[in-house]
Amino acid sequence: MQAIGERLREARMRQGLDISEVEVSTKIRAKYLRALENDDFSMLPGNAYVKSFLRTYAEQLGLDAHLLVEEYRAQHEPRGPDEFQVMAPPAGRIPDRRGGGGAMGPPIGPGGAILLGVLAVLVIFAVIGLASGGGGKKAPSPSKQARKAPPRKHRHAAKKPAPAPTQQSVRLKVVPTETTYVCVDNGSGTKVFEGTISKPQSFRGKRLRLNLGRSSAGVYVNGKRVAFAPSANSVGLSFSSSGRTTPLPVGQRPCA
Repeated sequence: MQAIGERLREARMRQGLDISEVEVSTKIRAKYLRALENDDFSMLPGNAYVKSFLRTYAEQLGLDAHLLVEEYRAQHEPRGPDEFQVMAPPAGRIPDRRGGGGAMGPPIGPGGAILLGVLAVLVIFAVIGLASGGGGKKAPSPSKQARKAPPRKHRHAAKKPAPAPTQQSVRLKVVPTETTYVCVDNGSGTKVFEGTISKPQSFRGKRLRLNLGRSSAGVYVNGKRVAFAPSANSVGLSFSSSGRTTPLPVGQRPCA
């Protein structure tokens, strides 16, 4: 891949610009511009200045500023230790105090078993006496009971209400023709993705906003291609669940 400084220098020379002319238009000192073209980033005060000057210089020359800044971050910016650590699972489960059944009562002795047997025999005799018509009245025959029983009504299962229609979501797909900077958020400032891509990438949400570094990339929403005018600068678009596509000015684009 061509170095960052080499691309800056070639773009400036193609436009016939002198370092002093770029210094006046960007308000960046000439020695810092030369340091950027020579990939000598240590000449600048710090990483924040490098990215700010690099973005301003690239935009002045009509280059993809986001792409150059991302390449600088990947190739030259120092990286710290990971900010997040995966928490280890607990060593063991806490036993459920409610599970496992209750404690068993004391065992029944011989006397208790005899008493239970006597009670069971008394209950059986009582049931037999009631069944044989102890009050002098004969129990109705099963056939009469069947005739007197009211007809059973068929129970129809209640119809379940139809589920409410779910809100349509936006299915966004970006198909780059070359390495392209892409930033997508959910419409309220929460970032979904930011970086450079060289192969198709898909996103989904109720509402999405897109900041596209190169207008040569193809943009598809819900399977349909979105048409927009080619531009040397980045492209900003907003997509709603109703299918509406709205251009975004520079100040309203994600990651701007």
